[in-house]
This record gives sequence, C-alpha cells and structure tokens, in this order.
Amino acid sequence: MEELKIRRGEKAIYDIVLNDSYESFQLRLVELGINHSKVCIVCDSNTAGLFLKAVRDIFMSVPGIGSVVTFEFPAGESQKTLKNVERLYTVLIENHFERTDYLVALGGGVVGDLTGYAAATYLRGIRFIQLPTTLLSDVDSSIGGKTGVDFMSYKNMVGAFHQPSLVFINTDVLSSLPGRQFASGMAEVIKHSLIADPDYFSFLKDNVSSIKSLSSAHIEKTIYKSLLIKGRVVEEDPEEKGLRRLLNFGHTIGHAIEKLSDFVLFHGECVSIGIMGASFISMKRGYISESDLNAINDLLSSYDLPVKVPEIRKNLDPETVLRATKSDKKMAKGRINFVLLRSVGEGFVDSTVTDDEMLSAIDFCLN
Repeated sequence: MEELKIRRGEKAIYDIVLNDSYESFQLRLVELGINHSKVCIVCDSNTAGLFLKAVRDIFMSVPGIGSVVTFEFPAGESQKTLKNVERLYTVLIENHFERTDYLVALGGGVVGDLTGYAAATYLRGIRFIQLPTTLLSDVDSSIGGKTGVDFMSYKNMVGAFHQPSLVFINTDVLSSLPGRQFASGMAEVIKHSLIADPDYFSFLKDNVSSIKSLSSAHIEKTIYKSLLIKGRVVEEDPEEKGLRRLLNFGHTIGHAIEKLSDFVLFHGECVSIGIMGASFISMKRGYISESDLNAINDLLSSYDLPVKVPEIRKNLDPETVLRATKSDKKMAKGRINFVLLRSVGEGFVDSTVTDDEMLSAIDFCLN
C-alpha cells in the first residue's frame, strides 16, 4: 500500500491511498469522520454491475452512517452533461443532502468529473470522495480537483475546481478493464514521463509486458510514479495558472480530434495522437531528435495506442482540426498555450506555436 498527501502550502488537503483491494477503505472512512453523514454513490451502467454492491456494503458497515443512496446513469462520454447533473441534484434535494454529506464518484473520468462538478455546485459545495475504477482516472482525472461536464460538443467547457476529501485507488479493479480502456489510461501515464521524468519513460519502455499483464508490483509502481508527478504539479498550481498547463501535453490536438470524432475515439487514444503532434513540432523546432520522436512513437504503439488518426476518421482535414483547437479552453488572449518537449522528460509551455506549425503537425497525425 502506498499513500500520498496533496498539500496546499503546509496544509494537507486530502490523502491518496493506493492499495490492491478495498480492505482498508472502511477504516479510511472512519478516519475521515463520515459517521452520521448521508452518502450518495454515483456510478455509471458499467461500474454499477461490477463494484456498486461491494462499495455500498462498505459504506453501510461504517458505524453511525446515515442513509446510503445511489445515482446511476448510462456509461459513455456523451452522458457527461448538465442534464445528468440536474438529475443528480434532484436526488440530492429529495434526500435532503446537506453540506456535511458526501458524494462518492465510483467510476472512470466521466463519473468523477460529473460527480465532482455536482459536489462543487450543490449548496455551493459539498464534500466528495473519488473511487476511480480505470487507469485513466487513477493517474489523471481523480487527482487535482478539476471537475466539469461537456457542453454540446465542447469538452469540459463547464466546470469548477473542487478538491476531493479522499482518493482511494484499488488496483485490483483494473482487471475488469477492456484492453482499449487500459491503453487509454497509458496515454496519460506516458504523457507524465515525457513532461517530467526520463527515467520513468525508460521504465515504461523496459517493462511493457509486465505492465500490460497487470503485474502487481509494476502496475503499482506505474500508478505511484504518475501520482507523484501529477501530485507535485497540482500542489504548486492548483488552479492551472502556470505549471499545471504542462499536464495538457498532447491535449490541444487530442481534444480537437476527440470532439470531431464524436467521442468514438477514447480520450487517451486522442491524447496519444496529440502527443505525436506535439512531439513532431518539438522535433521540427530542434528540441528533440528524430530518434526521440521514433522512440515516443514506438512506446505509444507498444501499449496499443494509435499514433495516427484511425481510418474511421480519415475524413478529417487539417484546417477543420485547427479550427477545433481554437475553441479549446486552453486558449489565452487568442493564443494557445501549447506544450512542447525540450527533451524527453522535460516539457514546457509555449504560446508562440503558429497555425502553420499546427497544420503541419495535424497533417502528420492524419497521414
């Protein structure tokens, strides 16, 4: 078992617990002081059938716990909407939830983002717990307090910063993931290594088969290393005003492709393609070598991630993708805060990337 504390200055904000079961979860709830609180467990149609009963039983076993209700919605990015948030508000209102009560996000990034946004806005903010069930949510969306929903086809355009009270990661649940979902999470893992830790990049390259087979020691080390990187970044920049923008590496082009694919492609698959686009610009500027670009390509491919836009979306053209990047929330004063690589393991934010450079990178990703 591993633990991290996310801090703001000297003050600990919340704990992240990494374990291979839910065995110690009840004790964590007691330590959190959840006794006498009401709880609403939010899940989607996938996690409801897999984990809801076990998690609900744990909450019910906490001495003095108030009522435990559930809210379920259909699985999929298309369900991360204000309409589902409104439905969740209704459940909370009808069950008389107060600010001292808890929402619990049991699922992947869609569940976590939607639940967090509801927690941030219901009664101007109530407490919530993250119980991520995918690799992507383990290493990315459950950490850092970014919450939100999609608005029409615009990803995460409506949101708020709202920190969880606890993040509890059970690595055993990863065995339930389909291969594409696991690969999607690996895109964010690889991103962390590229922007912050060349040794981590080498570890991921040297242990592909062990990580993909969910070797306990290797998957725990993988998640822990990513948590250290993201945890350090969000501690220093909790509201994405500077350093935290590094975490958007691969996301400018990736989000545009995700939007234009009508979410047929998974988030991590689009980030993987976006990583190649950003790495291509980095190479063209002379920051990384062609051999570095090939190593990044090979690592993404080894984890079954796409490095080019798949055939099902070959109808996209560079100009259309470029226009889509202009509606990205990472724009500042009309310019994109684009993340490039100074070297493998060192990312930096650059606001001087031109449309021509973007078009060249997008064309590289399409062909």
